[in-house]
Amino acid sequence: MTKRQSGRNGKPMRFRDELRDFFRFLRRPGFTPRLPGRRAGDGWWQDWFPALSVGRLLKWALFLWLVNLVFLGPIAVAAAGVGGATHRLRLDDIPWLQALLWAPIIEELVFRYGLRRLGHAWWMVPVAVATMFMGPKWPGVLALTGILVVCWLPYLAGTPSARRPLPWKYRTAYRGAFPWVFHLSSVLFAAVHLYNFNLHQTPLWLLPLLVLPQWLTGLVLGWLRIRRGIGASMLLHALFNGGPLLIVWIVIQVAPDLAM
Repeated sequence: MTKRQSGRNGKPMRFRDELRDFFRFLRRPGFTPRLPGRRAGDGWWQDWFPALSVGRLLKWALFLWLVNLVFLGPIAVAAAGVGGATHRLRLDDIPWLQALLWAPIIEELVFRYGLRRLGHAWWMVPVAVATMFMGPKWPGVLALTGILVVCWLPYLAGTPSARRPLPWKYRTAYRGAFPWVFHLSSVLFAAVHLYNFNLHQTPLWLLPLLVLPQWLTGLVLGWLRIRRGIGASMLLHALFNGGPLLIVWIVIQVAPDLAM
């Protein structure tokens, strides 16, 4: 990965520039333009291995942590308190593998890979959804491995189908529907995270408030997937998940009574 992203006129693209682009994108989601900094070469490879620094990803993670901690997190906590919902996370059994590897890969394949690879979405989404509900056990791991192999095999074999675009009429129709598809994918991504709660008798109108942090995160990940690539959204997803879990782990090690 490169350490800097060049903007227009050769100037480095700052985080504030990307933040402005993100908010513009939310108003009118679209496929173009890609953010500056992509290396010349095969778009398929760039989709999985984008030219993006870890430092820039960390800034986006900090942005999400800050907004969720100060604004959306308290709303979610208040909604859980009013509705009686409790989180399933056990502090004595932190799911590192699931948070850092499994969820970033499988959830990005389910909710965001097809945003730019519509020709793969017809088989990718149902298979990936089934794999997601299998969980990070051997059947699920084998299924996920198979999905990745199928994604990459045409490219590695050099077959034309790996790069064949959709017919123009389908591309035009999808472009018109894309804003709805993008926002729906973010809503569904948030809704899936209701599984993280024991809902008890929580009223239906409170459910969206429980997953406001995941909704915002889904918007950022979707924007990053479109502007940078699926590899970038997977990396940010893993980084975002890992930060809070690392803090919880440190608290458990330093002050186990406080964690309890």
